[in-house]
Amino acid sequence: MKLVCGQEQLNQNLNLISRAVATRPTHPILSNILVEATDDGFMTLTAYDLDLGIVSRFPAEVEVPGRTTLPAKYLSDIVSKLPAKAPITFAMQGDDLVMLECGFSEYQVRAMDPVDFPAIPQLPEADSFHVEVQDLLLGLDFTLFSASADETKQVLTGVHIKTAKDNAEFAATDGHRLAVIRTPPVAANGTKTAPVLDVTIPVRALRELQKMLSAHTAETVEVSLDRGQVIFQLPDQRLTTRLLDGQYPNYGQLIPESFIRTADLERKSFLNALERISVLADQKNHIVRMDFSSTGILTLSVDAPDVGSGREQLEIRYTGEDLTIAFNVKYLLEGLRVIQASDIKLQFNGPVNPAVLKPIDGSDFSYLVMPVHLRN
Repeated sequence: MKLVCGQEQLNQNLNLISRAVATRPTHPILSNILVEATDDGFMTLTAYDLDLGIVSRFPAEVEVPGRTTLPAKYLSDIVSKLPAKAPITFAMQGDDLVMLECGFSEYQVRAMDPVDFPAIPQLPEADSFHVEVQDLLLGLDFTLFSASADETKQVLTGVHIKTAKDNAEFAATDGHRLAVIRTPPVAANGTKTAPVLDVTIPVRALRELQKMLSAHTAETVEVSLDRGQVIFQLPDQRLTTRLLDGQYPNYGQLIPESFIRTADLERKSFLNALERISVLADQKNHIVRMDFSSTGILTLSVDAPDVGSGREQLEIRYTGEDLTIAFNVKYLLEGLRVIQASDIKLQFNGPVNPAVLKPIDGSDFSYLVMPVHLRN
């Protein structure tokens, strides 16, 4: 194998795929990257930890096609420190050594036999369908933050995606809050009918997909489900990940059908006030007290005895009886930050019942937050 590629392009692609390299490999080969040079003038890099796999290819001057595997960390560290825009030459020396040359820099890196590198799932074209990148990013932006980071909660560490004739629905919950958004339906390939999905995909994989899609110019991504795996295919990149096992909670029944209290607020003012008072709330379990008055005033307050106290007031449009309720301020902030609407609606029933936050712009997003019990 012998090829020449640019430092910037190689470094960018190494950064992309390195997030799929095993941090605690069960086999030494899993800490390596599969490097392939093909006679059609492309260099392909693959990382796969048996749960998440990322493949990326880009143009290169290929003199001799071939394939090998190289240590991901050493390769990334070396390439990142080489001069920007400089050409890098890869050349196999025997079966287990690769020479890297860049200007006056020269490195030898020990390789491993690519035969031992696990095969990454391919995209079965017959069963694939297309999703608009813009719609997929919308679903991810509004739900990823709400999934659980606790690995013991298993299925809650993913985003649940299900499709119907009229829409696709994304949902994520950690047991304390729930984010749900509906987007336009996925598109079938050719004359096939649109697929019916009901899957839960790990957040870790979806965050990498989000980065890939945000940096790509493609308008659609090809998707396929195959034996407990989901595969996302772009023109020059592919991400594959296992699906999460287990029944996702019936989150639809958690959202109340009606509310007896409603508050309309200007989003930016509410967000700014919460960000200011969170400085104190973070010193005391992240809890902020909210007093809604029928006179149209919302009072936010925090009392952190070891630090001090804080109070904010906002004018709101409020219907219903006065209400005192408390929330984890971090949950409120995360929900408000993904909304782009200028005004939002908060809906309540009582101080211990779930509250629902929605944008007032026609978008189909609901963010349910469980209140915190206040003790005098």
